[in-house]
Amino acid sequence: MAWACRLGLLLALLLPVVSASTPGTVVRLNKAALSYVSEIGKAPLQRALQVTVPHFLDWSGEVLQPTRIRILNVHVPRLHLKFIAGFGVRLLAAANFTFKVFRATEPLELTLPVELLADTRVTQSSIRTPVVSISTCSSFSGHANEFDGSNSTSHALLVLLQKHIKAVLSNKLCLSISNLVQGVNVHLGTLIGLNPVGPESQIRYSMVSVPTVTSDYISLEVNAVLFLLGKPIILPTDATPFVLPRHVGTEGSMATVGLSQHLFDSALLLLQKSGALNLDITGQLRSDDNLLNTSALGWLIPEVARQFPEPMPVVLKVRLGTTPVAVLHTNNATLRLQPFVEVLAAASNSAFQSLFSLDVVVNLSLQLSVSKVKLQGTTSVLGDVQLTVASSNVGFIDTDQVRALMGTVFEKPLLDHLNALLAMGIALPGVVNLQYVAPEIFVYEGYVVISSELFYQN
Repeated sequence: MAWACRLGLLLALLLPVVSASTPGTVVRLNKAALSYVSEIGKAPLQRALQVTVPHFLDWSGEVLQPTRIRILNVHVPRLHLKFIAGFGVRLLAAANFTFKVFRATEPLELTLPVELLADTRVTQSSIRTPVVSISTCSSFSGHANEFDGSNSTSHALLVLLQKHIKAVLSNKLCLSISNLVQGVNVHLGTLIGLNPVGPESQIRYSMVSVPTVTSDYISLEVNAVLFLLGKPIILPTDATPFVLPRHVGTEGSMATVGLSQHLFDSALLLLQKSGALNLDITGQLRSDDNLLNTSALGWLIPEVARQFPEPMPVVLKVRLGTTPVAVLHTNNATLRLQPFVEVLAAASNSAFQSLFSLDVVVNLSLQLSVSKVKLQGTTSVLGDVQLTVASSNVGFIDTDQVRALMGTVFEKPLLDHLNALLAMGIALPGVVNLQYVAPEIFVYEGYVVISSELFYQN
């Protein structure tokens, strides 16, 4: 099963599962990923090839003598995986077997080199997971030799022993590989499930079509569906499917992940619908630098000073009634927020009364990053915050003066709140124990590409 998990890496990165017809994410595993799997897969494959050898019936003496044979060691010096265009993955391995033959006279140790060849087809299951199946498999055994090179065993007995061992391996080695592939499919089946985004939200991926295999990579088109309180976040379907260009990202990376505009739109709609973007901004009334009180506002708005001769706390209720917009241009990602801000003050009876409200437009620079298996982001304000008075219970409001105050008391709490949400991240396609390592992020027109190495942790 350990080897199955590693071989599952061939497809693992590409997928979690859902239902959809239009891909919003494309994941490619490149040749470098196969090289990595080949390296980490040697030890598990060695353990998997330790099959049981039945007794050898020795007819050389006067009495039929059952002789026990045990595999002492299997060493795999070479394991190579390569893509077969339009089909799947070819496995080529060289294994050196060491056997101990428990003869009545004295034990005998034999070495036998074996070449393994298996072609696996990669398709899609009915539940939108990848399925790996063995198409052809064969093993080719070399000549057995005594471990110490003494050649003290009779040639006739050596021939019979070799014939017996080769027959066993011919039957059992491909069966072992087939069992490993079944383990891979079980492992891939665990990709069906929800990955948490927030306390009440999840993301789920699904394959859209059969994987595309070229001589350079295997590519999965997957669709991400975000859920809020168990209900999917639905956006209008883009008539133009997302197509990841061939030459993007970093050449030679293990994985190339393309994230479409649709995924970002869905994530932002989820944040807006969940109310996670809403916040109340307050200040400490007795703090010397607190500007969120009626005295500070009274300097800018005379009616506030008249209604509140004594300093009272002020609250900014920030509500996102419209969905934030992500704009992806080459080498530049931005966010546009349009919050509605209601400014309230505590009255003498501890109730809050509305002073005025503002329609606000905030343009933000968006910097993306990847931590292990999650896409994260941080923002900073671009230019000036735009303000328009929506309503007022305190007469005329000079927006230029209010803008200076808002820049002090509004921008930092908003950024802190938004960046805390974006730091929670959103799960990228992956499987348990698989992490993105040394990722590089590229922003293109309408999509984002992540080029990354991979690390599988036992």
